Amino acid sequence: MAATDRLRAALDRLEPPPRAVDWSLFAFVVAEALTGLVSFTVGVPEGWPLFWLHRALGVGIVALLAWKLARVRRRLTDPGLWRRSTALSVLTLVAAVGAIGTGVAWVFGVDVRLSYWTLLSVHVGFGLALVPLVAAHAATRFRLPRRVDFERRRTAVSYFALLAAGGAAYRLQQAANDALDTAGADRRFTGSQPREGAGNAAFPITSWVADDPAPIDRDDYRLTVGGLVSDPAELTVDDLAAGHETEALLDCTSGWYTVQKWGGIRVGDLLDAAGELGDDAAYVRFTSVTGYRWSLPIDEAEDALLATRVGGEPLSHGHGAPARLVAPDRRGFQWVKWVTRVEVRAEYDLGQWVVTLVSGFD
Repeated sequence: MAATDRLRAALDRLEPPPRAVDWSLFAFVVAEALTGLVSFTVGVPEGWPLFWLHRALGVGIVALLAWKLARVRRRLTDPGLWRRSTALSVLTLVAAVGAIGTGVAWVFGVDVRLSYWTLLSVHVGFGLALVPLVAAHAATRFRLPRRVDFERRRTAVSYFALLAAGGAAYRLQQAANDALDTAGADRRFTGSQPREGAGNAAFPITSWVADDPAPIDRDDYRLTVGGLVSDPAELTVDDLAAGHETEALLDCTSGWYTVQKWGGIRVGDLLDAAGELGDDAAYVRFTSVTGYRWSLPIDEAEDALLATRVGGEPLSHGHGAPARLVAPDRRGFQWVKWVTRVEVRAEYDLGQWVVTLVSGFD
C-alpha cells in the first residue's frame, strides 16, 4: 500500500496545472491528426521518426486524458451536475477512447474489418472526428492559457516525461509483438501488415474515396501521352506490354503491404515515344479514367512503371487494368489506377489534393 501511495504521489506531482492539461490535450490531438495525415504520404524507412512521434503523442494523450478525467469525474458520474455541454463531453470521450483503443489494437496485430473498413480506417475516422469535438468541447469552457501554467518547472518535467514514456511504450510494444509472435510483429514501420502471395489474388482491392469505374475494354483502350512533349502519342494496351519488370513494395494506407513483381513499360520509355521534352518540364501527371490523378517529379517518374501485369498475370480490373502506375517508395493512393492520360507539366499540381477528396463522386 505504501508503494502505491508513493506512486500516486509521484504522479500527482507530475500533473500539470488544469489549464495546461486542457490546452495540451487540444494541442496533442491536433498534432496527432497532422502527423497521422502526413504519414499517409511517407513510404521510405527514413520517415520513421514521424511515425514514432505519432505513437508517442498517443501515449501523451492517454496520460493527459487520465489527469483530465480524474479532475472532472464527478461531473460525469453525478447526474445532478450534468449540464447541456455534458453530452458533448461524453461524445468527445467516446471518440478519444475509440481512437486510442483501435490504435492500440492495430499495433498489436488485430486485423478485423468493420463493414467496408479496416481497423486502421476506423482509427483514422475516430481521430479525425476527435479534432472538432475537442475544439467544440474547449469552447464550452474557454479559458485562455496563462504563461504561469507553462512556466513551472513541474510542467516542463511532465511534458518531458510524456514524450519519454511514449518512446518507451513504442519500444516495449515492439518487443512484446516479437516475444509473443503476434501479427503485429511483421508490420512495416508505417504500421502496415503483410499480404503474402503473388498476383491479383494476393492483396486486397482498394480504391480511394469513391472510385469505382466500369471495366475498360482492352480493345478500345488508348493511353494519351502529352503536355510538354514534341510529339504527343496515343498507345494501345499492346504498346504498353514492353516486357519490363520490376519488384516493388505497395504499402496501402488502409493498413497492408505486399511485395510483387510488376510488368509493363518504364515511364521514361513512354516519354521517349513522345519525342523531346520541353525546357520547362518538371513533373509528370498520371490521370485515371475516373479523373483521379497524381504527379511525380520528372526524374522519379522516368524510373516508375506503367504496369499491365502483376505476379505474371494481367492486371485485374480491380487492381487497375489495363494499366496502373507503380511508384516505388510512394504510398498506395499515389499508385494511380486505370491510367488513361500521362502529361508532362512545368508546375506542381496542387489540385490533385482536392481530387483525392472528390474523385468518383457524380
